[in-house]
Amino acid sequence: MNNNSMGRNPVGGHVPVAGGLASVGLAYAREMGAEAVQVFVANPRGWATPVGNPAQDELFREACAAEGIPAYVHAPYLINFGSHTEATALKSVESLRHSLRRARAIGALGVVVHTGSATGGRPREAAYAQIREHMLPLLDELTHDDDPFLLLESTAGQGSSLCSTAEEFGPYFDALDRHPMLGICLDTCHIFAAGHDLAEPGGTKQTLDLLVDTVGEGRLKLVHANDSKEGVGAHKDRHENIGQGHIGRDAFAELFTHPAMEGVPLITETPGGKEGHAADVALLKELRELG
Repeated sequence: MNNNSMGRNPVGGHVPVAGGLASVGLAYAREMGAEAVQVFVANPRGWATPVGNPAQDELFREACAAEGIPAYVHAPYLINFGSHTEATALKSVESLRHSLRRARAIGALGVVVHTGSATGGRPREAAYAQIREHMLPLLDELTHDDDPFLLLESTAGQGSSLCSTAEEFGPYFDALDRHPMLGICLDTCHIFAAGHDLAEPGGTKQTLDLLVDTVGEGRLKLVHANDSKEGVGAHKDRHENIGQGHIGRDAFAELFTHPAMEGVPLITETPGGKEGHAADVALLKELRELG
């Protein structure tokens, strides 16, 4: 995890941490050549809010600080602030607050959360009102210098998704008063599945231009760099290894050249286990140098 030749965009991946945030997670990161890491601090498919291990937290935070490794937390998948079920909305508050607090404890720069859906056949306006009611107070709690940003990750556009295209970040940001601690995690597979054709020449630039026009400069904080097993506009979230899917290498090379990407880390969430992750990290580093 040596960052001396990092360039302007650290490249890394999501790492497993079962058995030890630092002992397992950072060892995996080193083996895949990661310059940035993303972790879960709770079961991604459950509501439990585990305390964590203070010794591992300290080791993780110190190692990331010493080696200049930006770290991020991915909040659980069940979170949906647009849910018509009150229990889900309230559990979402508890779960996201837990991820935000644990992120601060381990020195993470941001917490990634999916933007969710307007369930129960309700209009989007009702869902946005509920998002404002439950999510804005969490943002207002982020008052410490070392608190993480809350990073919204759009979906592939399945079902009653609230935010899948670049334009749809606009009303989501408006519902949260465009809070200063609010940012974006752009998933290349998701945005491609939602209909933004990153694969066509200039498509990546056009998408990032639209994103900046929608939410303003400086809001893009993280990229999930994933190719797609499905074609553009398929509304299916199926990740593929870099350059082996429908998005292709050229789009990722183009990503590195956009002004909005200045200093923004890339995290892979691709198939293939450690070897697949290491190959994707190496390829992204190669494309970064070409850019």
